[in-house]
Amino acid sequence: MADLRDRITLTGLRVHAHHGVFDFERRDGQEFVVDVVAHVDLAPAAAGDALAKTVHYGVLAEEVVAAVERDPVDLIETVAERVAAVVLAHEAVEQVEVTVHKPGAPIDVPFADVSVTVVRGRA
Repeated sequence: MADLRDRITLTGLRVHAHHGVFDFERRDGQEFVVDVVAHVDLAPAAAGDALAKTVHYGVLAEEVVAAVERDPVDLIETVAERVAAVVLAHEAVEQVEVTVHKPGAPIDVPFADVSVTVVRGRA
């Protein structure tokens, strides 16, 4: 099992997508911001300077963006679950924390951010 202190972090991935419960959200879309913390034992990769023993963060970023862009859903909770599954598909990842921010959420009071965070691991 990975040392849960080691991690690969992607912060602030920006994606235009069409998630939301309101018709205008689905029609117009909006920006979502995604943070991913993938817990990976980085010692084997570092010991051999071997990309194959870790997760390529560039590829991971592209996969996360693609997961957020596809198939509109009502809830950012669902988007977070989808992203977590994509990250856990990488064999080296033992646990993932995904935060999906919806900075343009349709809220009638001033706010700085709305987000949900899920933490998922291997069974």
